[in-house]
Amino acid sequence: MKPLDTRSQILLKTLIERYIAEGQPVGSRALSRFSGLELSPATVRNVMSDLEEMGFISSPHTSAGRIPTSLGYRFFVDALLTVQPMESNRVQALKGQFQPDQPGRLISSASHMLSNLTQFAGVVVTPRKDAVRIRQIEFISLSENRILLIIVTTAGDVQNRILITRRSYNASELGAAASYLNEHFAGLAFEDIRKRIREELQQLRSDMSELMTATVEAGSEAAEESALNYVISGETNLLDVEDLSSNMSRLRELFKLFEQRTGLMQLLDLSNRAQGVQIFIGDESGLAQLDGCSVITAPYEVDGQLVGSVGVIGPTRMAYDRVIPIVDITARLLSNALSSNS
Repeated sequence: MKPLDTRSQILLKTLIERYIAEGQPVGSRALSRFSGLELSPATVRNVMSDLEEMGFISSPHTSAGRIPTSLGYRFFVDALLTVQPMESNRVQALKGQFQPDQPGRLISSASHMLSNLTQFAGVVVTPRKDAVRIRQIEFISLSENRILLIIVTTAGDVQNRILITRRSYNASELGAAASYLNEHFAGLAFEDIRKRIREELQQLRSDMSELMTATVEAGSEAAEESALNYVISGETNLLDVEDLSSNMSRLRELFKLFEQRTGLMQLLDLSNRAQGVQIFIGDESGLAQLDGCSVITAPYEVDGQLVGSVGVIGPTRMAYDRVIPIVDITARLLSNALSSNS
């Protein structure tokens, strides 16, 4: 792809800014008027045709104007956007919303602040917990081949999982399996149990190995889910976003994503390992439910160690110059409030 000349960049920037502000396809006359360039509408049309051919803009069937594509937004964010830092008096006002003496409420406060300031969905990944260690395991037979697995952790949390087995186990067998696991593995994390049990299963009766393996797999999943979590606020704000609410089936899929959590957690976990603000536009997220959305995230720290991330989920047509500083400053304020030297 050939590099864009200055004229093309100015017209693309103007088009995207007008579209973000007004939500309507932008025509060549509006571009020649707002771009500050002394170009005829015919010349502007020629440049627009080139930009469309390069994939930066597209033409809706019902309009003579153009709108940005995900590729156009990406170029805009990477090369054309000027982000203004937030005024210091406004930062101080936001800082007052974080109370370091109430750490339990800080995550929730950050999530609410993000949604209130942007009018989109605000999300904060909670700090990753230490590896879940088991205190006790119990089995309860529910039906012929369905068993309720109850895991009590050393932290006092209780996790329940349903195990589907190929054969039925009587109360005596379930009691023996629970006793074996509690006696040999209490105090260990499931990852450690997984390594040790591979060797020890060979010494067990083969008809018990299926139950043991299913228990360890289910326990590992439960531990992973409890170790990674997030708080989300303002999802209902997205119902008022015309770009999203015009397609209710897609909006339903988006809300389903928020409920299931796993897919979104994988995306947010990427920014836990990154430096600075990350921006995922449309299909860059790798999640079909986020097509038509942008996710802006930034990691936060506790005493210099990255432990989670904050983010905003909204439409691709958002005021990036306004939202990016909000996400960035929220991450910084949360880091300061959670750190002991704040």
